[in-house]
Amino acid sequence: MSDISFLEFGNSIASFYLPFLFSLCFHEYAHGLAAKWKGDNTAEVMGRLTMSPVAHMDFIGTLVLPMLSIISQASLFFGWAKPVPVNPRNLSRPTEDMFWIALAGPLSNVLLAVVGSLVFGVMAAFGFVTADNMLSLSKIFMSFVGINMILAVFNMIPLHPLDGGKVLARFLPAEANRFLEDMQPYSMFLILGFFLMGGGKFLFYPVGYMVNWMLGTTYTVGLHLGS
Repeated sequence: MSDISFLEFGNSIASFYLPFLFSLCFHEYAHGLAAKWKGDNTAEVMGRLTMSPVAHMDFIGTLVLPMLSIISQASLFFGWAKPVPVNPRNLSRPTEDMFWIALAGPLSNVLLAVVGSLVFGVMAAFGFVTADNMLSLSKIFMSFVGINMILAVFNMIPLHPLDGGKVLARFLPAEANRFLEDMQPYSMFLILGFFLMGGGKFLFYPVGYMVNWMLGTTYTVGLHLGS
């Protein structure tokens, strides 16, 4: 490894990749659970209603690309998990039910971000956040909360096969939705090009401010309650 030391690599795995992997699995699990609640147990039958990374891992998107990004210390991090299978025929109201199934993924990441922020605040309230560990703990929680907020925002981009495309489909005429579905083979190229040209800052700069606000607020409230 010429670009990163073994120690730095281990730290990146612990502080970034493992939270990323957990968040991806939780995201896909939420899709499968929402589908089951709506009447489709395809994910459960196929062994995808689980938090096991093995069930959701895509070799390229979940392992190779993230690892290459960490090793090369690339500014652009790109990854994904295998989408959870859903059979619309098992849904009583396919369009509306798919809306909630798709929305469950990003909402699960927002939930994890909120929980992570609250845990940081509770730790501050009970005196577990000290001057000695403040920097390391804040980095850990900023990574966890930031990863989940980015996953939520990224997946809500209104293009198929991302969740945002299925969410938007709930409100579009059939012809408009068909057009977006026909664009699906090119969507990921459009998204990748958007980020390569620097468009990601328009999505993720606001996310950075939100993460800082969430952790700053819970930390301040925690200190106030603990004093």
